[in-house]
Amino acid sequence: MEKILIIDDSAVQASYLRSILDSDYDVTMVQTAEDGLLRLHSEDYSLILLDVVMPGMDGFMLLKKLQDEMVTRHIPVILITSLSDIENEQRGLTLGAVDYISKPFHPMIVKARVNTHIKLYQYRKQIEYQSMTDQLTGVANRRRHDRHSLIKWQEAARLQIPFSVCIFDIDNFKKYNDMFGHPAGDTVISAVAKTVSAHLRRSTDFLARYGGEEFVAFLMGNHSNKAFEYLKQVRQAVEDLHIPHDPAAGQWVTISIGGVTTIPKMEDAYCNYLKVADTMLYEAKRSGRNRVVWTSEDLERWDEKA
Repeated sequence: MEKILIIDDSAVQASYLRSILDSDYDVTMVQTAEDGLLRLHSEDYSLILLDVVMPGMDGFMLLKKLQDEMVTRHIPVILITSLSDIENEQRGLTLGAVDYISKPFHPMIVKARVNTHIKLYQYRKQIEYQSMTDQLTGVANRRRHDRHSLIKWQEAARLQIPFSVCIFDIDNFKKYNDMFGHPAGDTVISAVAKTVSAHLRRSTDFLARYGGEEFVAFLMGNHSNKAFEYLKQVRQAVEDLHIPHDPAAGQWVTISIGGVTTIPKMEDAYCNYLKVADTMLYEAKRSGRNRVVWTSEDLERWDEKA
């Protein structure tokens, strides 16, 4: 069931709106813009019904804030207002609202407009998902990584929780392609992605194909030693597939992983830690491949086979 958030300082009006919609949707009510922001940062909603006239931060101010934040700008907003003049309607639409519902409410109009924008949101999500999914492996592609990583990085900085990012690729992949051919190489890439995905099952885990045989993953909440141990299991799971390799490169297809764990600060840049993970991957390759090399912001370092 799609979730709708009503932000209205009038409990009576909000309850009436909810009574119109709650047979078809999961509806939540809050009475201040600040409470609305807290909800939107902790839960996923498909539509916001936002009252324009509220004490403190009004609907226009909140709408601008929602459009400025990456985590909320994609959520459609319908403004609820008794302000019927064209100037205010133009202001709301310019700030990013998708529609207006004027007071007093007509239940059929409310339902029709909400249904329309929910369907448009679902369609847009489907198109967006297809454009952000790697067609070969079914995991996220680089475009989705670039967007999602910034959202989750900011979330980790706000909550002050550990954030681990790693880069891994398939060892001696060119030799594999040269011996077995590119179709077989594609099959290996898909098998590796499927195996790693099976281990990164939590809602806070993320995996993306970054390009070719290279992948990026990140985890939230794991401290350095835990992340290191977890990625060792992932590396071992790929080796345990026992996919034969070019004998000159090794008995089985394997991966090397480099990663870093930090508790981000708001002024920190995710891309800098991605570069650190890439450096750790280089160290894993230089040290013999088929291993995990990890570091923390305190410069502690773990090498699986040192």
